[in-house]
Amino acid sequence: MMPLALAIGLPIAAWLLYQWLKKAHPQHATKILAGLGAGLLFVFGIFLVMTGKLAGLAAIAAGAWMWVQRAAKAHAVWKTFRGMAGAKPADRREAPPPPARAPGTMSVEEAREILGVGADADAASIKAAHRRLMEANHPDRGGSNWIAARLNQARDRLLP
Repeated sequence: MMPLALAIGLPIAAWLLYQWLKKAHPQHATKILAGLGAGLLFVFGIFLVMTGKLAGLAAIAAGAWMWVQRAAKAHAVWKTFRGMAGAKPADRREAPPPPARAPGTMSVEEAREILGVGADADAASIKAAHRRLMEANHPDRGGSNWIAARLNQARDRLLP
């Protein structure tokens, strides 16, 4: 009785799924098919465990692992090609560059904040703070030109 129900039920279920997939959005259809495939693999794995054929389950797991690795590599290649084409994901937008300032428009308070010195800092501590920050942010060492310019501007504003 059970094989007869499967012989009739599976083709009907397959036909209904096919009719639904024809009308579904491709993104939804892909998700449904991936979930269906994973579900079928899970059910087949349970069947192998229940019948005592763990070697078959291990073979399926090894084969699936190879395909997962290949899919991950293909996805990485796809992302690289999209990056070369100039397509950027929505979450990776670049921040606009900071506005350019005219020389001499920095306030003394802003200059102290940039260099991280107090109001009672002498010329030696200002120079030491500038040197320390420039070593960390110099453009020749991977730093930003804008940050280096701001550091120089702050030093020039605080030193007579």
